[in-house]
Amino acid sequence: MASLNVGNLGEYLRDQRRAAQLSLRQLADAAGVSNPYLSQIERGLRKPSAEVLQQVAKALRISAETLYVRAGILDEREREELETRAVILADPSINERQKNVLLQIYDSFRKENGFEPDPEPGSDAGTDAATHPHS
Repeated sequence: MASLNVGNLGEYLRDQRRAAQLSLRQLADAAGVSNPYLSQIERGLRKPSAEVLQQVAKALRISAETLYVRAGILDEREREELETRAVILADPSINERQKNVLLQIYDSFRKENGFEPDPEPGSDAGTDAATHPHS
């Protein structure tokens, strides 16, 4: 099962790299990984870490969460929630207090609709996302 996910990930990465008109070497350089390692990922022979996926996503200018789903690190619902949070946190037209309030409202609607957040015990569901946005 893991190799199937990695294979799908590799095909997806190859398609994204070609769409970006990058050679394997160009993407490897941009992501800070070796050319042979990236080749092995594309061929489904290696399972990259979340950190490597984040570097590759940044180089391709795509969502790291999408790659996490492809690699089996994250499920689709979690990806959608993280992307929604990232968009809210990245909006320059609202201040930090407004972002926190909006995330709290978002959490309350998700809870009302049966999507219980999975915060760590004793933590506020929106606090970590609001105070530690993706870079």
